[in-house]
Amino acid sequence: MREKEKMRHAVSVHLRGVKALHQVSPRFFPVLTLYSFFEAIAPYVAVFFSAQILKELAVLRRADVLWKWVIAGVLCIGVTSVLKAVLWRRYQTLFDDLYGRKEILFIHKMFSLDFSELDKQENHDLRAQIRQNENWSGWGLMRIPYVYRNFVSGVIGILSGIALTVSLFTSPVPDTAGRLTLLNNPIFILILAALMAAVSILAGKFSAAAEKLWSSGAEMATFGNRVFSHFGYIGKAKERSVDIRMNEQENLVRAYWRSDSAFGVHGLFGKMARGKMGVYASLGACITTLIIGTIYVFTCLKAWGGAFDVGSITQYVGAATAMVSNIVDLIGLMGTMESNAVFLDKAFEFLDIPNAMYQGSLTTEKRSDRQYEMEFRDVSFRYPGSESWALRHVNLKFRVGSRLAIVGENGSGKTTFIKLLCRLYDPQEGEILLNGIDIRKYRYDDYRNLFSVVFQDFQLIAQPLGANVAGSMEYDRARARRALIDAGFGERLETMEKGLDTMLYKELSEEGVDISGGEAQKIAIARALYKDAPFIILDEPTAALDPIAEAEIYSKFDGIAGDKTAIYISHRLSSCKFCDEIAVFQEGRVVQRGSHDELVADEGGKYYQLWNAQAQYYKTESGKQAWEKHCFV
Repeated sequence: MREKEKMRHAVSVHLRGVKALHQVSPRFFPVLTLYSFFEAIAPYVAVFFSAQILKELAVLRRADVLWKWVIAGVLCIGVTSVLKAVLWRRYQTLFDDLYGRKEILFIHKMFSLDFSELDKQENHDLRAQIRQNENWSGWGLMRIPYVYRNFVSGVIGILSGIALTVSLFTSPVPDTAGRLTLLNNPIFILILAALMAAVSILAGKFSAAAEKLWSSGAEMATFGNRVFSHFGYIGKAKERSVDIRMNEQENLVRAYWRSDSAFGVHGLFGKMARGKMGVYASLGACITTLIIGTIYVFTCLKAWGGAFDVGSITQYVGAATAMVSNIVDLIGLMGTMESNAVFLDKAFEFLDIPNAMYQGSLTTEKRSDRQYEMEFRDVSFRYPGSESWALRHVNLKFRVGSRLAIVGENGSGKTTFIKLLCRLYDPQEGEILLNGIDIRKYRYDDYRNLFSVVFQDFQLIAQPLGANVAGSMEYDRARARRALIDAGFGERLETMEKGLDTMLYKELSEEGVDISGGEAQKIAIARALYKDAPFIILDEPTAALDPIAEAEIYSKFDGIAGDKTAIYISHRLSSCKFCDEIAVFQEGRVVQRGSHDELVADEGGKYYQLWNAQAQYYKTESGKQAWEKHCFV
């Protein structure tokens, strides 16, 4: 990409970034614009009034005029400083807030993404890379406030500097000044101005080159940050504390601390600072100093020749020095924008991930009799990027209000079947029908509301118990309590002083209550009951419960489910005995179907093999009693 195209692209993505951040924080950029304005003019205001006061003191010595300049200077400088300070505090507050609000862009995107896209590892890796780039040096969206602030300050500063220094070049040296009259020559002035502009641009280019070298280390920096995030805080991880102490894992951590990190003296950035990056940064600073020195010499020579008084020297030197710094910073800012454009492209690549899943237009029929019929018709599916089929030629029809159990070994396709049923994915072959209509024709959100699902990797939120059950801060308390009791959480609920208002976990509240894995699973089941959808699906949600507790939940659940169509996935085959039908999955295919008694009677079938594989662990008398109690409770 050519330089002009790079710059055009950099400007484009930064403008898009400004719009995106303005969307989540509408007050931020107006405040930043005002602050940048006063930040830019503050040094010029001070320089202007200082020059006028010095002129009166050194040359004209008019007491009445002097007092006017002093009063005006104090007021203008004071008001500018106060406004600058107030706006700075407000800007800092909004900037800190922007860090969190910026995440809204990514959260909304993740909420709106097709699950098939959200489930892709490459998209999670992309999001992690965006976050890491931001963490190690603020690249990406959070570099935009820096760019915006310096651009506004730079432009206003340059315009202010021109206004205060134009007379430096136009004020003539008297003819009596001898050879110094050369300073009046327009050609000399043009050459000097062009030289100063060229050198200022060169200084900015060197600064930009140093910035680009810094940004080129992003891959090493993000890896270094990732390693530090792991080893730097590993001692604070509560879940690791036992392993660390019992297995002396602190020796592994010490090995990391003794090694050279990316940001260490001998790391990548230390070497860069001693190499090209340091040279470019130094050259930029040296050239800037050279320009300022040239301005001093030129101004002093014109003053010596009698072009203006000593007060004007203060104005010209101060204004020209500030203006040169603005020019150098603005040129360097272009390099920063080009460097940051690469990181912004990553952010917008994530925010622009398209949704390919057809959303449908039909509304699902809200039937009071819950007469819904589901059918898998020759369905085959494989995950994106995989060459092997997760499901192959699956044909299955649910009877309305029935209890269907799905069993099979790990990787046999059970959870994939549920994901397709809930339309988290669409099959590559075949079709899934609801009341005879392809589910892809239904409105996606409408169809999804037909299902209450408890997945094996369910998650609860550090919020009140009742809100977790209802999925909302406003809910039917009696209904939430009933769901918890039906899910077997009633006894634990009675011990909680705040009942449904009990905060779960301690991340957000010191009064939060830690719950066991089994208790969490009961809450997740209560959440499914509260939703009261026509289809209820339990994808091994009781894995953390002992067999007796699991059997208790399932024995109750058959009655609780009522006229709902219930689908169960469980490794413990005895938990599926009460189901009307059992479907046995193997290598992505349905290899058997029937009731428990029918399947266990088929000694050559997969179900019989699985059943006896579990039963062999209960050969002792005490184990046999526990097994029988579990099977026939």
